[in-house]
Amino acid sequence: MRVDPNYVVNLTAALDQSTGEEDTLTSELSSGLRVASLEDDPVAVAQSTLLGSSIAKDDTFVQTASSESSLLQVTDSTLGDVVAQVTSAISAAVAGNNGALNASDIASVAQKLSGIRDQVLSLANTSYQGQYLFGGSKGSTPPFTLDTSTNPATANYTGDTNVQYVETPSGQQIQVNLPGSTVFGAAGSGVLGALNQLISDFSTGAATATLTADTGALTTALGQLSSQRSTLDSSLSRLESASTYAQTDETQLTVAQGNLVSADPAKVASQLSSAETQHQALLSVINALGSSDLFTFMK
Repeated sequence: MRVDPNYVVNLTAALDQSTGEEDTLTSELSSGLRVASLEDDPVAVAQSTLLGSSIAKDDTFVQTASSESSLLQVTDSTLGDVVAQVTSAISAAVAGNNGALNASDIASVAQKLSGIRDQVLSLANTSYQGQYLFGGSKGSTPPFTLDTSTNPATANYTGDTNVQYVETPSGQQIQVNLPGSTVFGAAGSGVLGALNQLISDFSTGAATATLTADTGALTTALGQLSSQRSTLDSSLSRLESASTYAQTDETQLTVAQGNLVSADPAKVASQLSSAETQHQALLSVINALGSSDLFTFMK
């Protein structure tokens, strides 16, 4: 039998490999991670990085959606109050235009409409967490002021018409604000303009036909406001649906990322047991070679 002159080197290399395998498996079992560094599995690390980016994107959107949903809910509740006020104004205008009221009664109607106008103006200047709801992108200052030096009075809008959006992780754009000029009108238009006109009508004793026409204008303005509110409600529904989807996607991606880099404890334990058995067998061979006559292994 011919003796391999490199047997000592080969045995040493095998022992080092066996020791390294045991250390790796022991580390995986204790940490629960199959991939702890780039050299462990470059492909898995790259895939995990991409998943991490998607998870972060979903998480950021969920937080943004939560904040924007609260803002939209407050806005919707405010518009609900406006609708109630304007509906009351229409009823008062219709009742005051029956031709049977005296001057004092008509003055009372004008006073009631003025109170409603002031309530609507206050609602149009509603703020939430330091941001005015209906100022467009100018959320730091009240968007509406009232100029009573004119007849009828004039509601001036100092906000802008910028529409703001949030983008979902899939790239969908969702509107999250309503510029005040599209909801309440400005400079004689919309709900505020119609209310101011009716107040002037009742204050100056306008004819029945004029009152009827201007009451109709307020009804039309209310319809426009309600249409804008529907747009807002649609945005709120879409935002909540997108947030729910993003939360589900984030959970699934987190599980996928965990599966990608995590170790299977049962499988690793089994592999470690086999590696330890092989290691002990190798040590036994080395010990036997070191304590026996070499020529015994040459026969």
